[in-house]
Formats: sequence, C-alpha cells, structure tokens
Amino acid sequence: MRRLDVDTDYLLRVLLRLLETPSPTGMTDAVVHAVLEELEALGIPYELTRRGAIRANLSGTRYSPDRAIIGHIDTLGAIVKRLKDNGRVSLAMIGHWSARFAEGARCTIYSDDGRSFRGTILPLKASGHVYNEEIDTQPSTWENLEVRIDEVCHSRKDLEELGINVGDHVSIDPQPEVTGTGFINSRHLDDKAGVAAILAAAKAVRDEGVELPVDCHLLFTISEEVGVGASHILHGDVAEMVSVDNGTIAPGQNTSEYGATISMQDMSGPFDWYLTRKLIELCKSFGIEHTRDVFRYYRSDAASALEAGNDIRTALLCFAVDGSHGWERTHVKSLRAVASLLALYMQSDPAFKRDRKPIGPKGDFPKQQMQYDSCSE
Repeated sequence: MRRLDVDTDYLLRVLLRLLETPSPTGMTDAVVHAVLEELEALGIPYELTRRGAIRANLSGTRYSPDRAIIGHIDTLGAIVKRLKDNGRVSLAMIGHWSARFAEGARCTIYSDDGRSFRGTILPLKASGHVYNEEIDTQPSTWENLEVRIDEVCHSRKDLEELGINVGDHVSIDPQPEVTGTGFINSRHLDDKAGVAAILAAAKAVRDEGVELPVDCHLLFTISEEVGVGASHILHGDVAEMVSVDNGTIAPGQNTSEYGATISMQDMSGPFDWYLTRKLIELCKSFGIEHTRDVFRYYRSDAASALEAGNDIRTALLCFAVDGSHGWERTHVKSLRAVASLLALYMQSDPAFKRDRKPIGPKGDFPKQQMQYDSCSE
C-alpha cells in the first residue's frame, strides 16, 4: 500500500464540469450522464438504477463482501410554487437551505416542453428607492421571495403562455471561481467537490495499476439532499462504506480547512468506531493533514443507508466547506487530501475478516481497546 499521486488538474476539471451541470434533486439526468462519461473515460464499469443512481466498480482480488465509497450528485434548488398576478413566480426550496442565500441568485426555470427561462430571485421589497428601510426589516423567508423572469411577462396569463407551470424545477447558478491561492468558491460544492475527489482517487488507482484487496464500489446517489440518498443503491455484499461529503467550518467546529476531516458523529449518531479510526490511522501513517469533528445539524448518505436496514460499518470523510448550503468555499488542498485518503482506503484490507459473514460467533467479535474503571466498592 502506498500514497498515490492525485491528478489535481483532473480533479478541478471534473469539479468545474459537475458544477456547471444543473442538478437539483429530481432533475439529475444531465449530471448522471456527465459522471458516466467520466467513468467511461477511466475504463470503470458501472450500472444504473431505474432513476439514475450509479453503481461503479473497481475490481479487487476478492469480490464479496466488499466496500463502497459514496457521494451524491444532486444539489439544493427550488421549485415553482405559485404563478403570481404580477408575472413573477414564488418558490419552494428543494433540500434545506436558507432563503437569505437565495436572495439575489441568478437562476433558470425549466418548463415541461424543454424550454428554459432565466431570472433572478429577489425579495418582495427589493428597491430601497421604493421601500426605504423596509427592505431591511422584511423577514428573510421563502414566502418573501419571487423570481423576476427575463421575459416580457407581467401577468399570470403571460406566465401560462410562456409555458411556465407550478412544479417547474429551478436551478441556482453556481458561479464557480478558482483563485490563484487555491480557494474554490461556488454554490453546490456539496457534494460535487466530494464526487470529484472520489473520481480523482479512482483515477489514481487506475493510473498506477494498483491491485485492490477487495472490490470497491463507487456509488453516486441522486436524492441525498432530501434525505433518501443511499437507501436504494447499496449492493447486498457491502460490509463497510465511507460517505464523502462536506465538513463545516465555523466557530466551535474542528474541520480542517486544508486537509481531510473524519466525522465522529452527526445528528444520526456516532459513526462506526473501527472504520473511523482506521481512516485516522491511514492519515497518521501516510502524512495526510486531518482532524476529527462532530456535526450537530447534519446527516449524509451513511444515515439513509443504515435507516434502510443495511447492517454495515459506516464512516463520514469530509472536505472543508465554509458557508455550507450558502455561499460555499473550499480549498484544493482539502480536496487533494480527501482523494489521497480515499486511494489509500481502497488499497487497505477490510476492517475485520469477521465481516465476511453477516452473522458470526462470539469468538472473533472485536473488543474496543480501553480500560474500564470498576464501579464496585
């Protein structure tokens, strides 16, 4: 096992391609095709579920039980909630994000007949010349937002004649920018940056011709932002799974802005004791900058996998994101650290030989290494 070179240029190219492909939950076909084309270019076989979740496979010396690495390609967005008499539309959010980060966003509305319409999401009171201080005192809620559409459109009838309907999807412009200092600013880094890191790790393994000890499935889900995610994509022979998603940079958090972060717990509970510590030990052994963190208002594909009844070990590996679900920023060093750790994880042996069987005896069940103080007098 060795630390592999990660092709940073490839990682950034794939990331920008994914960011520029709109994919709010429920409208993910285009980004599915983009990921499939990247897998084909790498020579990695795959299969699709009915709705487009992707199961790719890097073959190992043993095919079952095996492991999975998972990321999601759906993003936050919005949907048309109401056609308004003033020729604008009100919105409902897709996923969970604050209306304050929707204000001022450029967006695209997609109609049933394949046409699209550009617009801007604005608060109902948008002009200081008209409303003075009221623009600052109105609540920041989705009910106080509307889309100003860049069409000759001044009534509900105009909207209907354009072909805009309740339920039309709305994508939010990502506005990506990569700075000379390595920072990447964009919406939807969650989780397209994670997907780019997964693909970069897979490319490193393919380029180096590394032999893996077990099959490693690369899973890409299409409904994580609405809580479904991995519930419908896992292979029955997966024994352990690493979810890749964003870590949160904020006061009181411990996420590494320039390295990898291993989450010990999110709102669904602690992650697997052994698998998380295995990732930590790989970081220590191979010099990957890393931290550990605990997230309070957070869940990932790992939660939906367990809630669907899968008896698997799960861990959450994070790249850094400042301003998550808003104006997001990460750094290329963090993405590279995550990709390097994933490539090492693919080369490592499974956490336990015992995990080859879903049910086993007491004799080979592991014991957490710690000393317990006696409570007796």
